[in-house]
Amino acid sequence: MDTTPQDLLIVALDAGAGHRPEQGELSLALAGAELIDLLDVRTVRLADTRILPLGPPALADRLLGEAAAALVGVPPFESVEDWLWRRGRGLAAAYAAVLLGAGGRVRRPLFHRTHGTQAGAPAPTESAGRRAAVDRWASREPVLTALAAAVGIGGLSQDDQPDIADDEVATVLAAVNDAVRELDAVRQRRAIEQAAFNNIWRGAVG
Repeated sequence: MDTTPQDLLIVALDAGAGHRPEQGELSLALAGAELIDLLDVRTVRLADTRILPLGPPALADRLLGEAAAALVGVPPFESVEDWLWRRGRGLAAAYAAVLLGAGGRVRRPLFHRTHGTQAGAPAPTESAGRRAAVDRWASREPVLTALAAAVGIGGLSQDDQPDIADDEVATVLAAVNDAVRELDAVRQRRAIEQAAFNNIWRGAVG
């Protein structure tokens, strides 16, 4: 079963080195993609920004099944924002690992025997799943395009997002955009704090 998270990961891995998102941003977007797929199969619905499970899902995809099983099933339920941060932790690596084991749909980075290190990133191999993802991307399907734009895949930015007619999907995408901006702000703040500390340290020992 090809899912929106799988398609998003394939598109991200297909993007040039300068247009691939950071793992943290991609993980947030993958969590959003999972939630959009769960909305699509009526496993959940949204009440404002709260995620309401609708019953035991019948899902063929293992990671999407894990996502459904991880839903908070008691009031006041979980907000979309909280879901993205909780479910998104390490999710890009989890999806890459699954695709590495799914009939070789993703190939491992090259290994340099001399240096004992891996070069480059995992890359999707030619497969029906990759072709479907590429076709979806080439047609600029709105949901996949919006998720890609949220994390800057292919040189897109959040300003490039298409209009989404479905209010629940639009709510999820807005939360993904906010979470990505928040993560970027945290990184920038830490970089500034580290630079300030380095300056103080150099002054103290200089």
